[in-house]
Amino acid sequence: MYTLICFALKEEAVPFHKIAAAHPGLITLIVGIGRQNAEKSIRGFLSNCTPEQVFTCGFAGGLNPDYQLGDVVFDAATSKPQIAAQLIAAGAKPVKFFCADRIAITAMEKWKLCFDTGADAVEMESAAIHAVCAERGIPCVTVRVISDTAHEDLPLDFNALAKPDKSLDYGKLAWVIARSPGKIGALMGLQKRTQFAAGQLAAVLKKLI
Repeated sequence: MYTLICFALKEEAVPFHKIAAAHPGLITLIVGIGRQNAEKSIRGFLSNCTPEQVFTCGFAGGLNPDYQLGDVVFDAATSKPQIAAQLIAAGAKPVKFFCADRIAITAMEKWKLCFDTGADAVEMESAAIHAVCAERGIPCVTVRVISDTAHEDLPLDFNALAKPDKSLDYGKLAWVIARSPGKIGALMGLQKRTQFAAGQLAAVLKKLI
C-alpha cells in the first residue's frame, strides 16, 4: 500500500521530492493547474492504481489575514480525526478552503472571496481531486501552504498570462517584463517566498510519513 501526494506544479513539489525519494511507499503526481487538469490527471492515475490515501498539496492564497506566509493549513471539513490530529501535531492549522476557477490576484479579490465564502484560503484543484477519490472510496486530505497572504497583491495578473490549459505562457510573460522591467524585482521576491513556502509544506508532510 502507498500514499499518493498530488501537486499542481513541480515548483510546489521540489522540496518534497527529495523526501519522497527515500520512501518507496510515497508517489508524487503533478496534476496541473485547475479543476479540469486535476480531474483528468487523477482519473488517469487511479484507473491503474489504488493508493491507500491521497493528499492534495501545494500553494494556497490566504483569504483570512490571520494566516501568514509559510503557514501550513489543512481542510478541517474533510479530514478524519486521526489525520487531523497528526497534522496539528506536525504544525498544520485547520481551515476552510475555497476551490476557485482563477487565481486571486489582488488583496481586494481575496477580501471579497473571504467575505462571500467564509473561507480562510483559496486554491484551484482540491475539489476535483476529492470528488474523484470519493467515487472510489479513497480517503483524501487537502494540505496546503500559504504562498501569498490576504493583504498582498501578486506582481502580475497570472490569469492573463495563462494558456488555455492554464499553464504559464512564457512568451506573454517575457513581453510583459520587457514592457515593465520594474516588475523583475517583485517577481524574484515572489519566487523566493514560494520557495520558502514549498519548504515549509515539505517539512510538515515529512512528519506524517
